[in-house]
Amino acid sequence: MLHADLLLLGGRIYTQVAAQPWAGALAVRDGRVVAIGDDDTLRALAGPATTVLHLNGQLVIPALCDAHIHLYHWTVAQSRLQFADCRSKGEMMARIAAAAHHTTPGTWLLGQGWNESWWGDSEYPTADDLDPVTGSHLPALFWRSDMHIAVANRAALRLAGIDGNTPSPPGGAIDHDPSGNPTGLLRDLAANLVTRHIPAPTHADLRRMVPDALARLHRLGITAIHDQRVKNGTDGPTMLTVYSTLRDEEQLHLRVTCNIAAHQLPELVALGLRAGLGDDLLQLGHVKVFADGSLGSRTAWMLEPYAKSTPDEPDNTGLILTTREEMAHEFRLAHRHGFPISVHAIGDHANRTVLDILAEVTTQSPRPAFPHRIEHVQTIHPSDQPRLAPLDITASVQPIHLVDDRDLALRLLGARHSHTYPFRSLLAHGTRLAFGSDAPVADANPFLGIHAALARRRPGDTTAWNPGEALTLEQILWAYTLGPAQAVGQAARLGRLAPGYHADLLVLDRDLFALAQDAQQLDAIAAARPLLTLFGGRIVHRDPTFDA
Repeated sequence: MLHADLLLLGGRIYTQVAAQPWAGALAVRDGRVVAIGDDDTLRALAGPATTVLHLNGQLVIPALCDAHIHLYHWTVAQSRLQFADCRSKGEMMARIAAAAHHTTPGTWLLGQGWNESWWGDSEYPTADDLDPVTGSHLPALFWRSDMHIAVANRAALRLAGIDGNTPSPPGGAIDHDPSGNPTGLLRDLAANLVTRHIPAPTHADLRRMVPDALARLHRLGITAIHDQRVKNGTDGPTMLTVYSTLRDEEQLHLRVTCNIAAHQLPELVALGLRAGLGDDLLQLGHVKVFADGSLGSRTAWMLEPYAKSTPDEPDNTGLILTTREEMAHEFRLAHRHGFPISVHAIGDHANRTVLDILAEVTTQSPRPAFPHRIEHVQTIHPSDQPRLAPLDITASVQPIHLVDDRDLALRLLGARHSHTYPFRSLLAHGTRLAFGSDAPVADANPFLGIHAALARRRPGDTTAWNPGEALTLEQILWAYTLGPAQAVGQAARLGRLAPGYHADLLVLDRDLFALAQDAQQLDAIAAARPLLTLFGGRIVHRDPTFDA
């Protein structure tokens, strides 16, 4: 008899296997699950070298996948100013002033995470706010939480050569004051005019930083990611090189599906590469395209204008980052050469346009290795919600965004807010859901996302937003595990705790299923944490309080 390398006994194991959804014990050998069942049966697999963990009834679930994360930007963000907890513009400025005092003149001051809607305000910060606290010697750029709008001080604008005569680039907008001078606000691709002047971390920097980022993911219970790209950015090749280095050094303790930016597609085609190239640690994924901007920056492409702040404000239906013609060309090229599309679409007009193009493209052969997908599917007209499933399009959505965007959606969309984050409606139409965080745009903690999808409100709030769109815990866990695995062709070996599947699993500090049945205890789900994270049967995170 072949003995197990690891036995988990006395647990409450949620397998996600329809024929046996629950088990008490689990055995691992060579990084994969070899048996599930009860303690008495699986004890026979114990040998002299077997590690045995006694769980005392603790909940075990498959490890989670973040199906939408920007790992390069999340990693780099850890060394920058963070404003997610700022509840006023003044608090943000005070934090910048304190950092500026200790920053070497001539170097960049960078940060992200501000959100004016959390301040009870509708006014963005501007260069007029920044200059008094940064001074004239420090170029500074600070991203809004959605990463679709940034504010620069005048030192940064000067370095970038932005003045009142600088035209807005395609897919971006430079805001101006009534006198025609730039305010410092740069929407979508306009921010690239500044970011190209910011020194990028070197390969050696990232080789040092990324393992720490992976350890943080393990502490959150994440062992797989779908790494997204930014439009026209260089983060894709940079991160693929780092992942490859870590894999060669046997330090890549994460299952990475790495997307490719659309502007690099011709190079991939010339090399004859295809989606799925790689292995269970690192594989090429989708071609990333951007249709529009974001709700927070008022650049999501809408069928009808946003609500106006003042009567004389011009109509605004958002921003098209990639024209319909260009999107159609990129979709056809990718599909023809074996790459599925991953397209960012926030507004209802963007989602409709993307669906129209994909309806045409998906009739063509050959079929790519993975299904096409829409990232965010944030506001989608009810008549378009049934269209994804027949086209086998994955809805890659981020539950944490719904609690961040609730107030904005109510103010900017009016009655259309009921078409926002329609998780249950999409699922009812048979749509495949894959959940993620969009970090660093939002918190990478998946338990905050689980709570948001279940409760449709922030922890501590009493009123749910569109509660009819809430999901069950079982549906949510599926969207954090099997949904992402299906979306990238790995469902035969990831997302379940069953014989033959990778032994990627979590032991949790609380029973999510019991909490989900008690409306008074839902908020405790947001505070859940893994006591143990296994990746390929190897312990990659162990909480100091875990005693087995």
